[in-house]
Parts: sequence; C-alpha cells; structure tokens
Amino acid sequence: MKTRKLAHAFRIESEKHFRLKDFDPAHTANWRSKEHAEDELQQSIQRMAELQDMLYAQDRWALLLIFQAMDAAGKDGAIKHVMSGVNPQGCQVYSFKAPSEVELQHDFLWRTTRDLPERGHIGIFNRSYYEEVLVVRVHPEILANEKTPKSLCGKEMWEERFEDIRCFERHMARGGTVIRKFFLHVSKKEQKKRFLERLEEPEKNWKFSASDIHERKHWDDYQKAYEEMIANTASEHSPWYVVPADNKWFTRLVVSAVVVATLESLDLAYPKVEDAKRRELEAAKKVLLAKK
Repeated sequence: MKTRKLAHAFRIESEKHFRLKDFDPAHTANWRSKEHAEDELQQSIQRMAELQDMLYAQDRWALLLIFQAMDAAGKDGAIKHVMSGVNPQGCQVYSFKAPSEVELQHDFLWRTTRDLPERGHIGIFNRSYYEEVLVVRVHPEILANEKTPKSLCGKEMWEERFEDIRCFERHMARGGTVIRKFFLHVSKKEQKKRFLERLEEPEKNWKFSASDIHERKHWDDYQKAYEEMIANTASEHSPWYVVPADNKWFTRLVVSAVVVATLESLDLAYPKVEDAKRRELEAAKKVLLAKK
C-alpha cells in the first residue's frame, strides 16, 4: 500500500529536538485530496480487518490506541472511520471524561487501567490518563479536587507523572500490550472554523459546548503542555504520532496506516492445528458426511 511511509513520517519516539511548531497541521504529504486518498483508506481498512481477525484468533497480543487532541480535532471521526471494518467483538472504545468520585479515590492511572484491552483485542482510549498532564496542568486548581496530598504536589510533580507513565507503558509493553498514541494536531484557525460549523449547522449543534470557548482561551498553554507531554513520554515501544488534523481525510489515512503497520509488525498468524486435533476434525467430518 502507498501509505506505508505515513506510518513512520509522523512518529516520535524520542524527545531529542522535538518541537510541536515543526509539524504543520495542514500537511498532506503527496496526497492531493480526499478523493485521491479514498481508495487507499479503504484498502487499509480491509487489511486492518484481516489482521484483527488473526490478532483475535492468535490471542497473544493486545493493541491499545490512545487519542489525544484539542477540541474539534476530529478524534471521534477518526475512530469511527478508521475502525469501521473491525469486528466489534474484538474491539472496545472508551471515552474518558472528568473523573468520578470513585475514581478520585485512587491514583490517576487506576481508572484507565480497568479498561485495558485483553489479549487478542484492540482497545481505544478517546482521551486517557494523559489528561492528568494536560488539562490538570493547564488548570492546576483541579488538583485541589483530586485529593492528592499537598506535600506531593510540588514543582517536580509533572516530571514524576511523566516517569510514572513511562514505567507503566514499559510494563504493559513487556506484558504483550502494544501501545500507539496519536496526537491529532489541529490549528487554531481550523478549530475556529469547526466551532462555527457546530454553531451554524443545526445537526451539529449538539457537539458544541460553552466550555469549548473557555478552553480555547488557553490555547498556548495547551500547546506547551502537549509538547512537553510528547517529548517526555515518547519511546520506541510506545511512540507518539503527531498527526496533521486540519484535513480530516488525511488524519484518517495516517491513523489507518499506523494501525496496519503495527499489526503487521506482530507476525500474526492463525493458530496451527495439532495432529491429534486434526484427526479429531477429520473424524467429525466423516460422521457428518455419513449422516443425512
């Protein structure tokens, strides 16, 4: 497929020289339009379905896809379109909002850990534990409601959380859970355009929230938080992909390419049937053929 190079073009696995400003939200590589990319996207979706079937049958690996982005960057649409061909039986999507009272009684990784994918499955996190180094960092007043002891909320807190995340993801990788993380990088101009569409088009009104405008005021703070988050938590076993998001069709093309490339790297195959089991199957076949 033509998209193989896309799986590497936007990959970040080291903090060296990473700057978010070096990535253009409107970039589309050599792809000219949605129509130009549609056939390739459909091929990726079909290939993904084939690989997912083997992942489920082999029952050895788990795949976790994490999506983070500013509001209106297209997370929901990317998940909907890219994963449209997979078997729902082997794929679960979890959207994480503000923590509940029960979740606040535990550490910040607890609530997402409960929803990690089991072997043979693909798990999708629409937002994740990374919110704790994003929205909580931009709005430090939230910490007051998280019940974390004040003595643990010093200047080194964010570095410690980055370390906790790195260790957690390394632990998951060593246990057979492959993690791929996507930051859908939308421009402030494009976000404004999408907000206006939500306000002007009745069928999109439900998507708009007054809090969206409030968070937009903190755009620069969020960009800095995202940059430091990616730089401090990207690794070879758990890379980030900074995906241009001003053109939704290109976002979906990149995400699908990454998922396909990741599944292909796992050397997936259907389980081989042992001789004893094969003889059992042949015997069952003979019984079925002999009966009317």
